[in-house]
Amino acid sequence: METTSRVGAQAPAAEGGQQVPSAWRTVDGYLLAPFPWYGLDEAFTGPRWLMQVGMAADGAVEHGSIGHGDEPSVRNEGTEDKEKFAVVVTVAGNPARRSADGTGLLEATSVSSAAWLAGVGLLSFTWPGQMDHTLRDDWLEQQTETAWVLADDLAGDDWSTLSLPVDGVPAPFHYRESEFGWVLAGSTQAGVHVGAYGRGMSAYGLGFAMVKDIAAYAH
Repeated sequence: METTSRVGAQAPAAEGGQQVPSAWRTVDGYLLAPFPWYGLDEAFTGPRWLMQVGMAADGAVEHGSIGHGDEPSVRNEGTEDKEKFAVVVTVAGNPARRSADGTGLLEATSVSSAAWLAGVGLLSFTWPGQMDHTLRDDWLEQQTETAWVLADDLAGDDWSTLSLPVDGVPAPFHYRESEFGWVLAGSTQAGVHVGAYGRGMSAYGLGFAMVKDIAAYAH
């Protein structure tokens, strides 16, 4: 698959699957990106919040996520059905290229890269009932591998096609649902790939737009 390696595309989760709120809401990494960020369009009027960016070994920003709606919890299972959120992942559209130090080859990014990051992102906010820390680690590893396989087969039966507006223009997206939420991925005319995942909000009514001022998202 022409996509970011799994090592470089890990979801931002701390030990035990907990997110690290202190690592969120800093706009510095977003401002370093040489590509535009995407979020939900102005039809969404709820809260928006920064999450984290992913960087290559040379410090180049490769992808990042912006949250919309309720900030989801991981372990409070009682809130899972009540939380309504959508996270938009922007992935730089990079061709296959040599690493900055010239020692290796970085794989090209693609829609599959966005699908993979969105799939893993959804898992990072999922804690199945009746599962302890040890079992969840094993479950997460297994489900992460499954997300990778699914992202590598966007033409497969697990995905359907959905048309959603991007900067006001209808664009095709690959879409799938699971018991944990939904995942979708597509590309933009701005040269970046967009993935999204969520729970409690219907993906069918979403639209995406380039973020005009990423600093406005910082709390």
